[in-house]
Amino acid sequence: MRRIAIINQKGGVGKTTTAVNLGAALARLGRRVLVVDMDPQANASQNLGAELEPGEPSTYSLLTQGGKVTDTLRGTSTPGLSVLPAHLDLSGAELELASAIGRETILKDALDDWENEELERSGRSPADVVLIDNPPSLGLLSVNGLTASSEVLIAVQTEFFALQGLSKLVEIVQLLRRRMKPDLEITGVLACMYDSRLRLAREVLAELRSHFPEQLFKRPIAQNVKLAETPSFSRTIFEYAPESKGAEDYLAVAREFLEREGVESEDEARSVEAPPGARPRGPHLDWRAAQTLVAATSEATTPPEPPDPRPEPEERDDESPAPEEPPSSGPLNEAPEVTQAASEEELTADSGASVEELERPSKAVYSRGSRAADRGLERSTWRREQAAQTAGG
Repeated sequence: MRRIAIINQKGGVGKTTTAVNLGAALARLGRRVLVVDMDPQANASQNLGAELEPGEPSTYSLLTQGGKVTDTLRGTSTPGLSVLPAHLDLSGAELELASAIGRETILKDALDDWENEELERSGRSPADVVLIDNPPSLGLLSVNGLTASSEVLIAVQTEFFALQGLSKLVEIVQLLRRRMKPDLEITGVLACMYDSRLRLAREVLAELRSHFPEQLFKRPIAQNVKLAETPSFSRTIFEYAPESKGAEDYLAVAREFLEREGVESEDEARSVEAPPGARPRGPHLDWRAAQTLVAATSEATTPPEPPDPRPEPEERDDESPAPEEPPSSGPLNEAPEVTQAASEEELTADSGASVEELERPSKAVYSRGSRAADRGLERSTWRREQAAQTAGG
């Protein structure tokens, strides 16, 4: 029975979405999957339709009251997919367990008892894959999830800030390997919320591929609005939008997940099962590689240049007529001649002015400091001089 902790101390990177939809994809490919919700927000439980009332068995009672997995286990609408639901009471479990002996291994002991009882009863493990959805922190709940697992899957958002905490997370895993869980390994890194249109996202994904070529899944999880809509309907992406991009991405990741353990995956292959307790020994993710990744990414990720808002000039054929230029005003700024059918009498009748008044140049408005403004000032001066001469004559 493979136990995988999905973790990242940064929130909003896709841990819960990955736990729910990767579990559903593996169930579609014939595996028996259990999702353990260790997040007090209980988002994975709500996504799978397992909303609890106060006092019902949950991972809180499993940790603080010595509950059993069989009493807490709940089925879902997806065949082969089960969930250990969480409740908001789980937020106070760390304080209640502060003085408990062996508080870091409570979840591990509960899963061990559940597996051993099923092996004695039926001779097979109760599940093929256990996916543990951990909270966005490195507290006692996350430590319980890590010690109960043998593998770690890191969900990483393709942004710089999501990479900054990667080295610290790898350091914590190394510490647990030395002191509590020698067989704990980081066997998967999944890029989530990937937008191929952004240069930053492409650069971050390239850095992940160059430093962790064996751990990183080939198919990133692209940004998809359907994945964000599924929790409100308490459905997985395969029930809500099976033809969406998000469903295709998680199904591709599930196929690669099975290929890594040497199992050929097919949508209708329900008889594919791993031997009880079988787990591949994946490559280990070292701390120095993570440090190199963060340093290289900080240098490579530069903000994109803003696009030029000025439109490019359109090409014009030689045969097409050139646009007419506006007539340049002379020193007197004379009004253009009237060439239409209207007569001088009609113009004077409509406007109530004489022909001399109509021929008088109108006052133009120009911006201050321009050449046109200077010429307008000269014309105004000339008009005043002409008026003065007329009055004096």
